[in-house]
Amino acid sequence: MLRAQNIRVKLGSKEVLRGVDFDAHRGQITAIVGPNGSGKTTLLRAITQETPFSGSVTLNGDNIQTLKGWQLAARRAVLPQSSRIAFPFTVFEVVRLGLMAGSDTQDERVSEALDRVGLGGFEGRFYQELSGGEQQRVQFARVLAQVWHPVGEDGPRWLILDEPEIGRASCRERV
Repeated sequence: MLRAQNIRVKLGSKEVLRGVDFDAHRGQITAIVGPNGSGKTTLLRAITQETPFSGSVTLNGDNIQTLKGWQLAARRAVLPQSSRIAFPFTVFEVVRLGLMAGSDTQDERVSEALDRVGLGGFEGRFYQELSGGEQQRVQFARVLAQVWHPVGEDGPRWLILDEPEIGRASCRERV
């Protein structure tokens, strides 16, 4: 389970989240909904440790603040609303960023993830040459590759997506 309890976030002197509790259960799709500016992205940033918060977040029973970065990366993948890449990476290289070093199935997994998001054959193209929607699908392939197996040695793996615009119609059938 992914559990957030009594989450509080301050931005400057303003408290933008006060005592938020949230549970997500393995094998289920959980959505956080609300109007613009209601704190959805801020909650996700707290859950993923991208913004300071008070309260507690546990992932598969472990407090995320006690886990090392590589342990978190093995358990959950995060797709923000948008991603920028400043270097001329190929699509293959971007998706491979989601994989742990030393995996002997990296090339195969990259290709399979790209196939799942409708970008098979794009491996050699440069990320910056793609449309915005194609770039977001590459990022989606990256997080899929990161948590490819739904359950690992330490429990379920998690995809945390912030307003994913990944070509819903084209990806829905493949994922």
